[in-house]
Parts: sequence; C-alpha cells; structure tokens
Amino acid sequence: MSARKILLSPVTAVVGAVLLAALGCLIWLKSGKSDPRSKISQDNIILQLSGSNTIGAGLAPALAEEFLKQQGAKEVKTLAGDRDDEVRVEGVLPGEPAPKAIEIHAHGSATAFEDLASGQADIGMASRKIKPEEVAQLASQGDMTSPACEHVLGLDGIAVIVNRGNPVRALAKDQIAQIFSGAIENWLKVGGPDGAISLYARDDKSGTYDTFRTLVLGNASLAVSAKRIEDSRKLSDSVAQDPNGIGFIGLAYVQDTRAIAVYENGTAALLPSPFTVATEDYALSRRLFLYTPARPRRELTRRFVDFAVSRMGQNVVAEIGFVGQNVLAAGSGANSTAADPADYRRLISGADRLSLDFRFREGSSQLDNKAVSDLTRVVTFITDLHYSGDNLVLLGFADSREATDNLAKDRAEAVALQFEELGVKAAKVVGFGSQLAVASNDTPEGRQRNRRVEIWVRR
Repeated sequence: MSARKILLSPVTAVVGAVLLAALGCLIWLKSGKSDPRSKISQDNIILQLSGSNTIGAGLAPALAEEFLKQQGAKEVKTLAGDRDDEVRVEGVLPGEPAPKAIEIHAHGSATAFEDLASGQADIGMASRKIKPEEVAQLASQGDMTSPACEHVLGLDGIAVIVNRGNPVRALAKDQIAQIFSGAIENWLKVGGPDGAISLYARDDKSGTYDTFRTLVLGNASLAVSAKRIEDSRKLSDSVAQDPNGIGFIGLAYVQDTRAIAVYENGTAALLPSPFTVATEDYALSRRLFLYTPARPRRELTRRFVDFAVSRMGQNVVAEIGFVGQNVLAAGSGANSTAADPADYRRLISGADRLSLDFRFREGSSQLDNKAVSDLTRVVTFITDLHYSGDNLVLLGFADSREATDNLAKDRAEAVALQFEELGVKAAKVVGFGSQLAVASNDTPEGRQRNRRVEIWVRR
C-alpha cells in the first residue's frame, strides 16, 4: 500500500500542477488582464510612430489613446514594448475581432527620420526642425518642409532647471552656454553658493539636446563632465536630487526642480510659461513636430495628424504639460512697459494679446507652416467670442538685418489679407520695423523669432 502511494505521488503532483495552472489561466482570462509585454501580430499594427523621447514618453501615448477612442475603440490601454522607451497603445475597433495597436518608439528625434527613410515609421516625432541633410534623405517621400509633410504638434520651452534650494533665479543665455561648456564651473560665478556645478544633459540623439546645442551652445562643445541621460523624467529627477545640479529639459518635465528665467542681449528675463512659449517670446521656446510622407502608406496617418492638431488634440497637448495651439488671450499689462514706443502702447491700450504670433520666412512676407494653420485657429477664436474685425489689431515686425522700412508692414498686411479672405477685416494694420525685438538678432533662430506679426484684440 505504501509502495502504491509512493508510485502515484509524482503523478498526482503533475496533475495537480496542471490543474492549478489551468485554474490560474481561467482566472487571468476572466479578469481581463494581459501581460504588459504581450505580443501582437504585425497585421494588427495600424500606425508606427518613431522619434523624440520628449514627445514619445507621454504625449504620443496620450494622443494615441484618445485617437483610438475617437475611432470608437474599446478596451484602450498602453502597454510596455519590447525595449525601454517603447510602448504600444491597443484598442478593439468596431467590427474587429482582435485589438489593433499603435506602436511608439521614442529613442530621439534623429531616429524619426531614420525610421521614416527605412519604412519603419509612418509618423516621425521631432522636438526640433528637420535638417537639410534629412530633407535630402527623404526627398523621395515629398518635400519635408512643406505643409503636407511638416506639422507643428505643439510648443515647448526648453527649461533650464536647478535644484529647488538653489537661489539663482535668472541667467543670461551666454552664461548658460559657459556653464554647460565648462567655462564656468562654480555657482559663485553666477551669484549662487560656493559649490562645483553638476551638469545634466540629454543624449546625442535627443531633439532637446540638439535644440539646446543650436540655441545655447552654438560653436561651443558640451563639457565632458556632463552626465548624459536618455529619459527626460530621469534627468529631471537627477537634478532634483543634486543641490549643485543644473540641466535642461522640456517644459513638461520640470517636475520637482525649478526653472530659471532666461534673457539675452537686452531682452527681458522671462520664465518659460504657457503664454511666453506660445508666443515664442521665451528665449528657449521651440516647436514640436510630426513629419509624414506627402502620400502616406497608411490611411490612418493623415487622420491621426489631423486629430493631433485639432482643438481636441491640442487640449491633450496642454493636459500633458506642453503648450497647445488653441488660442489664449492675455491682458496688455503683462506685455507692455514704459520703455515701449508710444504708438505701440497706444495701439494695445485696452486690448488683449493673443497667444499665437504669425512668423515668416526670411526676407519675405510668406507665412511659415505653423502660421498657415494658425489663421483658422485665430478666426475661430474671434468669431466664437463674437468679436469682429473692428476689434482686431495686427502689428508687424522684422529682424534687424532685413530691409525693415516696408517689410514689417507688408507682413501685417499679408496676415490682414488672409483674415479678410476668411471673413474678418482688421481694424488696424501697423509695422514697427525691427523695434521691440524678442530675441537676439545675432543668431538665425533669434532673427526668425523677431520676424513676426502680433495679434491684439480690443475688448
């Protein structure tokens, strides 16, 4: 009898294990939970996004979830991908037996164009503008600088962040450059406490780093002592834990650190805020882009981009912590000082400045891609609030290297003409030449920001 028990016990154990596993599987299926790294057939992937970690870490998944819901999808969820900084947003679309997925790979802006070129992405996410060599590389897919291919997803301010205990409140852009190049190594040199400065920077593939290098470092090199970090949130956490730390990050990732005000060449020190970034007055403001082929291979590509730049999509952009392009208004008191020209102060007296400035291609009154989209946004805002053209004031500006006598006025008139075609006739259209620069005219990026038309609405 005892021998029989000994012979049967291994069998009993195996059967028990199988039954236990089956029971566990049944409970798992009924619970509706899934393995966060479960596989999905390539046939069920409906969109692939690649590129910027700034966009891909939080914003792109949030947009993908809302997009799928707008398509009628149920059981929408975001799951981890096969590698760090990769996720999959899944949902069951109407009439489909299995979940469909949007894949998001967020390994840096440079990979947006690499993956578009290799066919591994339908949409490239970039936290910087495409470079000429990348435009050439993707020429077979269309002109990537055209409105058909280049889409402004939203705006961001590169925040220069320090530990909350650091007393430094503002830095000139050239001071920031000296800090990150290693020329200034102690906080005493910039009004802080005695302590060696610790540098934190994004990695080489990051669009945030590429933009910072262009806007701040110029011809200088990043100090070799800088700690390079791929993930935006991890960089912010590192600065928050380091009393002597300083880093740069997208506005949405300031988290437990403190952003400092930035100024350059006689312009006012400004903190990155939704309004100063939206108008692109903040010295380190930047645009976030989606790039697509002129003729996308997947039908949903264009539909996703249209959703992302719509009012609903822009609400998601703002909710995640970036700056959306839905129009806001701010009182003139926040934007005018006694140092401004008398005519300028007179024209904006009792008016609100809108959060969208129109910007132009160099040496011309041709609107850039963002401005073309912003026209409809502004007209919608004006008509929704029951304003008329009698309320609208357009003020044009040029950079210091342009023939400013007429160009600033030409730009304001070009915007006025576009508004008139949309049914709104502006009350005042004035040019101010190169006065009231919001950025340094010593750099191409600064001059581009100075070429603008401000939009004011009288109350």
